[in-house]
Amino acid sequence: MAFPPGFLDELRARISLSDVVGRKVSLKRRSGAEYAGLCPFHNEKTPSFTVNDKKGFFYCFGCHEKGSAIDFVMKTEGLSFPEAVEKLAHEVGLPVPRATPVERERAERVSTLQQVVEEAARWFQKQLRLPVGRQGLDYLRGRGLEDAVIDDFRLGFAPDSRDGLLAHLKRENVPIDKIVEAGLAIQPDDNTREPYDRFRGRVMFPINDRRGRVIAFGGRVMGVGEPKYLNSPETPLFHKGANLYCLDRARQATTKDQPVIVAEGYMDVIALHGAGFTGAVAPLGTALTEGQLAELWKLADEPYLCFDGDNAGRRAANRAAERALPLLSAGKSLRFLTLPAGEDPDSLIRTRGVDAMRRSLDVAQPLSDVIWSMETEGKPTDTPERRASLQRAVEQRVAEIADPVVRDFYRTEMRSRLGRLRRPEGTAWQPGQRRSFRGPDRGWGRGLGQDPAPFAAGSAARRAGTDLDGSRQERALLGALLERPALLHTLAEDVAALPIASAELARLRSGLLDALSLVHEGIDPAAEEALMAPGTESPGAERSDIPLEARLIEEHLERSGLGRLAAGARAKAREAFRDDPADPDGWVGQWRRMARHLSQLTTDPEELKRAEEALAEDMSEENLQRLQAILDRMRRESLESGTG
Repeated sequence: MAFPPGFLDELRARISLSDVVGRKVSLKRRSGAEYAGLCPFHNEKTPSFTVNDKKGFFYCFGCHEKGSAIDFVMKTEGLSFPEAVEKLAHEVGLPVPRATPVERERAERVSTLQQVVEEAARWFQKQLRLPVGRQGLDYLRGRGLEDAVIDDFRLGFAPDSRDGLLAHLKRENVPIDKIVEAGLAIQPDDNTREPYDRFRGRVMFPINDRRGRVIAFGGRVMGVGEPKYLNSPETPLFHKGANLYCLDRARQATTKDQPVIVAEGYMDVIALHGAGFTGAVAPLGTALTEGQLAELWKLADEPYLCFDGDNAGRRAANRAAERALPLLSAGKSLRFLTLPAGEDPDSLIRTRGVDAMRRSLDVAQPLSDVIWSMETEGKPTDTPERRASLQRAVEQRVAEIADPVVRDFYRTEMRSRLGRLRRPEGTAWQPGQRRSFRGPDRGWGRGLGQDPAPFAAGSAARRAGTDLDGSRQERALLGALLERPALLHTLAEDVAALPIASAELARLRSGLLDALSLVHEGIDPAAEEALMAPGTESPGAERSDIPLEARLIEEHLERSGLGRLAAGARAKAREAFRDDPADPDGWVGQWRRMARHLSQLTTDPEELKRAEEALAEDMSEENLQRLQAILDRMRRESLESGTG
């Protein structure tokens, strides 16, 4: 069967080729959007089968099989072309159009409208080079655009007349109803007056579909007038929430590993392309939509959102962050560029050069920083109540993430930052003292002026292979906080940053921090009365001799199903911490020494660093075994030293 024009383009745009192939082939990422694996079409021991998500094709250097996702399904499942298309369309939730007379008529109508819009684009281009378009041409040249760039982007001009384009299209025998349907003319509501040109007295920017065909326009007014930018309305060709300016060019650029940069305006995009950033795009007169975010994530795992360095730019960044947060998935996020005040990409490149834009990309903030800033910047944290309020706001924001894995990682990250709100050791809160977060120039979450914990480095190396689940160090460190809950206040930041490999002990750590938050927020009167009531017990403990705060923490862990794990950790702490428990400084010092040693398992040896780099360069079994051997040796040395 014949599918209508555009349907197969939409299907290919929605499909992730690596996902389709990955069901039958074990793929390993090589770089960017390229994967490799053993070919399913012939027997081989060394991977020669490659998949490129951005280019949308697979190829085997051994047997030379190649094709698209549709071809792969046909070849591996023995399906016909229509059957493969229907199978993939069903998987991505795309209705398969049927070749009914009505559908054929609609396809023909869309094709006709595209031809009308294409003719309008040619006419606008011609007007720009005539005397009537002199104002528009002077504007573009004044913005630094050379004639070759103007022609490349097919920029044009709409004369300030009622029916200039209409008259031209009529001479080309285009029916008026098609001109109106294509969004090029406006029909007055009373239907008694003649239609008139939608675009008048404007520089014209053609908007293309994914295949590079003109489907709509954006027009910038010359002189005084509103709106400053006017876009085509929604038409059978054009859905502004599902497209981006220069999307077709960006799709080609990302195959060459160009960064995807979302700017705010058409001129910004053209300036970025002229500076070599050919993955630049722009939304079409609206804030980023869910459909546009989906398009961006097809191009890159972490597109850069670039906003002007003013209050409006910051508000736009916040709106984009809010829109993206529920849609996050593993590996798919955003990075944010905030340009210097008064600058946009166009002005930055013209006045400071291409290197200034590259430096801005280098210091782009991750989405997590923007979310943190939205909730914390300028908010005082000088009282338990204010810190509790801040925690509630941050956790409510994180709860918006739909993907459970990403949500859990965000929750851990934000709790780590919240842990830095603890009272600095050796100081006291002064009446009226206000402490707030200062933003990225001070380091996210370090508004209290403290350095990060000495062992805050990541634990990626330990996750890579070493089996430290249930390690004595981890249990002892957490158990010490249960033995002496007052230490939890002093060491909250350190606890949040502790590199714990064991999943169950990570849950215990989260439970401890949650319990501390409950204590900070205050105790529900009913819960306090129940806890204080005679005979209220936890298994194996006499309640009357335990301080209320310790009882609250213990009760919270019991309700969270962590009671037995907590008891085991306390036992390990009694073995490991031999200082006098009445000397809290001794416990703090020993705790931090043990924590530092735990962190050094992942951060010290140059040998480990070299092994990790080798594995990153070549994901071979040999390199993986080498890394595993180093990690195992480090673990043995830790146990033999007596610190484990």
